Amino acid sequence: MLDETARARLRRDIEGEVHFDAFTRGRYATDASIYQIMPAGVVIPRHDRDVAAALDMARGMNLPLTMRGGGTSQCGQTVNHGLIVDCSRHLTGLLELDVAGRRAVVEPGIVLDELNRLLKPHGLWFPVDISTGSRATLGGMVGNNSCGSRSLRYGTTRDNVLSLSGLLADGSAFDFGALDPDRLPGDRHSGMVEHLLDLGRREAGEIEARFPKVQRRVGGYNIDALVPPADGAGPVNLAHLLIGSEGTLAITTRIEIRLSPLPSSEKVLGVCHFPDFRSAMEAARHLVALGPTSVELVDATMIGLARSIPMFARTLDAFVRGTPAALLLVEFAEGAEENRRRVTALHDTMADLGFGFGKGGPAEGGVVEVHDPALAADIAELRKAGLNIMMSMKEAGKPVSFVEDCAVPLEHLADYTDRLTAIFRAHGTEGTWYAHASEGCLHVRPVLNLKLDQDVRKMRAIAEAAFDMVREFKGSHSGEHGDGIVRSEFHTKMFGQPIVKAFEEVKRTFDPEGRLNPGKITAAPPMDDRSLMRYPPGYAVAEIATGHDWSAWTGAGGGLQGAVEMCNNNGACRKLKGGVMCPSYRVTRNERDVTRGRANTLRLALSGQLGRDALFSDEMAETLKLCVGCKACQRECPTGVDMARMKTEVLYQRSKRMGVKPRDRLIAELPRMGRLGVALGGLVRLRNRLPLLARAGEGLLGLARARSLPVFRRDHFRDADVSAAAPAPTDAPTDAPAGELVLFVDTFGRWMEPELPRAALKVLRAAGYVVHAATPEGGRPLCCGRTYLAAGMIDRARDEARRTLRALLPHIRAGRPIVGLEPSCLLTLRDEFLTLLPGEEAEALAGGALLFEEFVAREAEAGRFRLPLRQDAPRRVAHIHGHCHQKAAGTMAAVKTAAEVVPGVEARIIDSGCCGMAGAFGYGAETFEVSRRMAELDLLPAVRAADEADLLIAAGTSCRHQIADGTERRARHLAEVMADLLAEAPETTGPGATDPGE
Repeated sequence: MLDETARARLRRDIEGEVHFDAFTRGRYATDASIYQIMPAGVVIPRHDRDVAAALDMARGMNLPLTMRGGGTSQCGQTVNHGLIVDCSRHLTGLLELDVAGRRAVVEPGIVLDELNRLLKPHGLWFPVDISTGSRATLGGMVGNNSCGSRSLRYGTTRDNVLSLSGLLADGSAFDFGALDPDRLPGDRHSGMVEHLLDLGRREAGEIEARFPKVQRRVGGYNIDALVPPADGAGPVNLAHLLIGSEGTLAITTRIEIRLSPLPSSEKVLGVCHFPDFRSAMEAARHLVALGPTSVELVDATMIGLARSIPMFARTLDAFVRGTPAALLLVEFAEGAEENRRRVTALHDTMADLGFGFGKGGPAEGGVVEVHDPALAADIAELRKAGLNIMMSMKEAGKPVSFVEDCAVPLEHLADYTDRLTAIFRAHGTEGTWYAHASEGCLHVRPVLNLKLDQDVRKMRAIAEAAFDMVREFKGSHSGEHGDGIVRSEFHTKMFGQPIVKAFEEVKRTFDPEGRLNPGKITAAPPMDDRSLMRYPPGYAVAEIATGHDWSAWTGAGGGLQGAVEMCNNNGACRKLKGGVMCPSYRVTRNERDVTRGRANTLRLALSGQLGRDALFSDEMAETLKLCVGCKACQRECPTGVDMARMKTEVLYQRSKRMGVKPRDRLIAELPRMGRLGVALGGLVRLRNRLPLLARAGEGLLGLARARSLPVFRRDHFRDADVSAAAPAPTDAPTDAPAGELVLFVDTFGRWMEPELPRAALKVLRAAGYVVHAATPEGGRPLCCGRTYLAAGMIDRARDEARRTLRALLPHIRAGRPIVGLEPSCLLTLRDEFLTLLPGEEAEALAGGALLFEEFVAREAEAGRFRLPLRQDAPRRVAHIHGHCHQKAAGTMAAVKTAAEVVPGVEARIIDSGCCGMAGAFGYGAETFEVSRRMAELDLLPAVRAADEADLLIAAGTSCRHQIADGTERRARHLAEVMADLLAEAPETTGPGATDPGE
């Protein structure tokens, strides 16, 4: 640890952030590998001068320094015990763009997908399309020499980088690019450059003899870049020596890249099915000969795991035929006519190999063509998520990355995979295969439990056998993901002693003190050193009595801790566009505020690595404060980390020891405050109009003065409105024209927006349904318990769940669906009820609970939803914002279908993340600004861009509130839109209704 004087000096000299607390250091102690090393400090530089200052400090304090981007390295490249410098928050610029010359200069922290979004309007992209492109930075890609699925066409990062600029270990600036060996630059580095060129000439023969002749070779240093091409085809490029050096030679602050024209939008995917795995491996080289842009493998294990993940299950059904043992995804992007020719050749090639649906081949062999761009994109996302799909296993053993990306020549691929599978089985385990069949670089992870010494020993034995075999086949033991701690110690076996000595000489030339990211490529520790692993010797977790049921994760290592350990640090939660996850990170770009950062903190706290009682600390509260409970991680995290539920559990544990804060208790009790809320309605309206009262409310209750508050209405919805015209529940459905259902009215619709349930009631009755009230015992309206969960009051939430389950179960048994309007409430019946009251009864309720939009879509598709709507309504565009929980539950397709039941409506789903309200989150004084910034990312700009005549539809009460506050436009529930267009245009507010503002 650094002394206080050193810490003060760092804070003084660096304009960005400097952190020395255990919680922040813990979040940077891991990457996506099996390793964990606690750093001395973390620096978040604001500009290049901060990077230079951090390096100067590291030299003065005799500390290592490791540069870090997205932290997705799988071999331990970005963990070390010195200073970690995170470039991903501020060093994210596109500094130069030469469209005509197809080149650009970028900072190292820019994320690949963000860069390509900036380039797309110019018809260009950086074509190294790696699976982690939504969070991987260009600096990290340079450090690893990343490859991507289309390297067959575009090459590796090395092939697409022109020059690099930055700092050497002594603090001096460098600018390396193409170089004529006969005309050395006359700068201060000329001596070093001449020495390196001499090394290249000296070792040229050894390089030719020992470097694998496969494209996917990223192990060691690229000292072949120091050897002029034998044919004189090009100059030496010193930048290429730094590419793949994992930050051990220099610090890069500028990257000059070569750009490519966007590939043809005319693409076709041929999904080749194989009845056995070896057949697919033998076929790979024949399919590569057809000139595809990529050939990617998906095996049967990955297909099976993906079927259990909601976001991938529907995609699989669309293109997988039968039960193949393996798929090869063959992509062509040459234009429509040429694509047709090549797909025909693909069918012919598969037929020649003995495979073809309906052509006498095996039943599970053949080609499924995919021409739909949307489906092809979904398939590409599924393949990119392959690593994380494998990691979704809920057992104690997990697929472990250490022989992950060996690459062999294609002619040896079938023998290699057979023999490696035999090695796995000899050690009592199995592996799942996927990825780059076109390059002979298949990703495979044997399942091991690295909490056990015997499995750590198995890992080493498998690694040694695998690398020996790779060398026998003249392949590369490091084909894409780099060396890090995993593979660096094996360089002598792979390259021979002379080459390794040359690597060491290069390291000394650039970094004589071993300052930059030591222990990678040279002078590496043993790959099986458990003291460097995420689960070191003595790793243990104290048992706690949890509020939720975590038994589904018991096999993963023990209940709550097992669920937390499902996070493998893949970083999918760091994506900045698409989906919802993780909304607070998109605003703050702070590792603390991303699902991965929270999960790491929880794992360390529960295992005692952050000190005693870390779970109850202020630092833990800060770590979870900006989690909005959107549940996007539950769906979009490929390993299913449900941080919303974990936050509720932590709040529950804290409440048992520390109680519940008054404001949190007040909000939690909202469902019980109906009458009192109505009585105080006038005061709330006055507060919303008078800034002085709003300021006082902020001081007393912490409610943001800039946020209007919802009002409890005197004309609130009453269950009698339903039951007055509905028959009593029976044991069998009533013989009705369309069917029966139960209208589950939430607290917000009941007390604050009663026009919504009234509209839904009229629509459902007009469509011919008998609607029942959700009648509780004792008269108090039913409650899903959501507000209690948000406050961590799980026991109170369970009480409400039990009461609700008792009231609704007779309807479920009678076959009546439970239909609700508010996503956060209705979907609690399908989600949290299962862990509050585990068992068949809760599962039955979950299976029968539907959102209004889901019910309408289901009934319309079945031909039962016959709503008498006016046919003369003008055509209108409906812009639909999905509530986070709707998206997490995968219901947005049903929302669009339901909206298009309305004549003349063209439904357009707004590509938006979280609205930022998230229940009480958007009302808090300390979270208001983050809430507003979340809304400004996507939602509010889209609303402002919509035509005034367009419809705005949002199912969530908090979403509608945010839209109103941020744009002064009113979004409506779909039920209201339908009610307005009923043929007889009945009133939607019901008897005795008053103006919603009263």
